[in-house]
Amino acid sequence: MVDIRLTNTRTRKKEAFTPIDAHDVRMYLCGPTVYDRAHLGNARPVLVFDVLLRLLNHVYGADHVTYVRNFTDVDDKINAEAQRRKAAGSDLSLEDLIVERTDETIAWYHADMDALGAARPHHEPRATEYIAQMIAMIETLIANGNAYAADGHVLFDVRSFPEYGRLSGRSVDDMIAGARVEVAPFKRDPMDFVLWKPSDADLPGWDSPWGRGRPGWHIECSAMSEALLGQSFDIHGGGIDLQFPHHENEVAQSCCAHPKAEFARVWLHNEMLQVEGKKMSKSLGNFFTVRDLLDGGNPGEVIRFVMLSTHYRKPMDWTQAKADEARDIMWEWRKLTRDVQPAAQPDPRVVEAIANDLNTPGAIAVLHGLRDDPALLLASARFLGLLQQGDGDWMNADLQVLDSLAEYRGIDDVLAQIEARFDDIRAEAMQSKDFSRVDYLKSALTDAGLEVRMSKARVELILRPGTNQHRVVGIADELAS
Repeated sequence: MVDIRLTNTRTRKKEAFTPIDAHDVRMYLCGPTVYDRAHLGNARPVLVFDVLLRLLNHVYGADHVTYVRNFTDVDDKINAEAQRRKAAGSDLSLEDLIVERTDETIAWYHADMDALGAARPHHEPRATEYIAQMIAMIETLIANGNAYAADGHVLFDVRSFPEYGRLSGRSVDDMIAGARVEVAPFKRDPMDFVLWKPSDADLPGWDSPWGRGRPGWHIECSAMSEALLGQSFDIHGGGIDLQFPHHENEVAQSCCAHPKAEFARVWLHNEMLQVEGKKMSKSLGNFFTVRDLLDGGNPGEVIRFVMLSTHYRKPMDWTQAKADEARDIMWEWRKLTRDVQPAAQPDPRVVEAIANDLNTPGAIAVLHGLRDDPALLLASARFLGLLQQGDGDWMNADLQVLDSLAEYRGIDDVLAQIEARFDDIRAEAMQSKDFSRVDYLKSALTDAGLEVRMSKARVELILRPGTNQHRVVGIADELAS
């Protein structure tokens, strides 16, 4: 069996992964708050966990893995949008407007993540479907002395959990000293956080022992993960921005509600995403949703390739130059694997790289070396969620262009003619030490749309989408004259 090693945020070590039950491997990913389109940063944990899911399915069998990713559909931004629609004249109730908004946003999310080749989880719970479980957990926390009711709110008493701060590596006193914390008059301690809060008539709410209200954000994931995966499960994760306070608070709630359970054994956190070297921000004009990139001509598998080219524990910088390069690579791989049946298994080196703390850049490096074995390249790429069936429609137009180009004056013969002459010109330059003609020819060929590969032995020209066929033939004629 493949040995899986994962970096556990809780222990800050890379550890051998041993599931609680190899016949029932369970993992949970904090999903989106569904008030708008998913931005590019939202996609990164989805793709990280999608690769992990593929690895676990490969090692333990797809029938023995359960993957849960939630939807947060209780949120102030969702409420504000529903109130806006109500004020604009909608006849629907506030609750129905919230459902309307979250339904359409979830549909967008599914379409965008599907386009990136991410498999849908086995369960996608909505917070509003688990209010009863949240109330029950809050009641348990109060009974255990870990929470208290005050002024229509219920708050978690962080001082009642001595291990609070262990996941994020902070102490409560340091957090109070170094952070801006909302200090409400009903809080016993500035770090105590809300489990339940009251709702007025203009906000959605549910009946509870503490009055009509709605849950705090953190209790939602604790209740949903317990309901679907049990009090102890294998892996929990999300973006590093969720490590504190969200995941820290989840640990506190769940461990206090069930002191004899482990909650999550392994915590995985991916680093943040930048755009063109800067933090993604609307004020900087570099904020992109996944749909923006898709509609802008970036195929989903190209976005996926760029994302997986950086290790999940390192900051990832999205640039258009990376996307263009990835498009060329994916185009070449798809052309190599046209009409090819995939090998029965991916290359073991690809599996080994992913098993080593989800080393996707290492796995991609292996793929680059499989060009001479298209069947193995195809199987190995699909293991990473690339070159999947049905995802290559974006290159059909390019292939049609190249198919017609191949018929134009026997383009293969034309390229061979240019390559032979280029080799001669380069040999002459090596003798004279004047490379101006080599540089000029390379530039002309590149401008015509060809990829120029130069090794010690020879020059190789590669057709690319958008190649100017007339210019290529013209260059051949110039060299022959």
